[in-house]
Amino acid sequence: MAIGHSFISNQKRLSSNSIQCCQDTSGQPRPRVTREPPDDWLTSFPEKNPIISSSTVLPPRPRRIILVRHGESEGNVNETVYTQVADPKIKLTEKGMAQAEECGKNIRKMIERDYVDDWKVYFYVSPYRRTLETMRCLARAFTRQRIAGWREEPRLREQDFGNFQDREKMRIEKATRVLYGRFFYRFPNGESAADVYDRITGFRETLRADIDIGRFQPPGERNPNMNLVIVSHGLTLRVFLMRWYKWTVEQFEGLNNLGNGDMIVMEKGYGGRYSLLMHHTEEELRNFGLTEEMLIDQEWQKIAKPGELNYNCLNTGPSFFTHFKDEDEEM
Repeated sequence: MAIGHSFISNQKRLSSNSIQCCQDTSGQPRPRVTREPPDDWLTSFPEKNPIISSSTVLPPRPRRIILVRHGESEGNVNETVYTQVADPKIKLTEKGMAQAEECGKNIRKMIERDYVDDWKVYFYVSPYRRTLETMRCLARAFTRQRIAGWREEPRLREQDFGNFQDREKMRIEKATRVLYGRFFYRFPNGESAADVYDRITGFRETLRADIDIGRFQPPGERNPNMNLVIVSHGLTLRVFLMRWYKWTVEQFEGLNNLGNGDMIVMEKGYGGRYSLLMHHTEEELRNFGLTEEMLIDQEWQKIAKPGELNYNCLNTGPSFFTHFKDEDEEM
């Protein structure tokens, strides 16, 4: 009984002596102070303002989005490495470093043909060792003042094939993927290309927001000659292109992988959209796997403006529905 009485007494003391959240130390009510934020507080955080009026002048879009596959890695040469080293820790070979350096020189030559003085590059890179090493090697082609910055982006990582892969089991799994379909087949304890598509969709929205607010632009600058370089992995880059241009699963599965240290360039067209045909020839894109329908759409991308829709697109237009032919015959 004494213990119970002591507990109740302590509770009463705590209740009577405790300070409420809206009281000061003497128990008196605190005066409410409300401060209105300054009218221009959102200007420091443009992505927080969801309203973009028609009068808002957006920063200039980057001139190019350059997709680069990492240089040759130890895993490309010897697949048994995957059974001993975690995929994110696999490094480049000497040949891979040379490929990356050569890619950087080719990017610089391409940009210099614009004959402008204020061009810069900004990097987005997968956090894997081989992609980080690729970025460092290709960046040797640029002086400090040409590099606007870089960002490590985990959503650009390689497709997850499972942890510490068994070589023979992986050989069987890859053969099964060919039969099942490259896009939908999910590796045990890993990812499918469809899973990669989901995370790349998130990255694409981040990238578009960065472009719209000019996040990679130095403070106070509105440079139209910015070049974005995305350093990633073969499948991830093909999925990125699929998501950007709204290619179908069938079209994705017809694409060929980029070679180690190779690049594919999305360049701003005459209307402001990005087209592969601004830099590449039709033959180059056919070798990459683009069909005639996809090339026709790239021609439209060259002249279209951001926000416009291609209603005559053979990929997504009415040509998919074969019953229209019957209606035409009846008429």
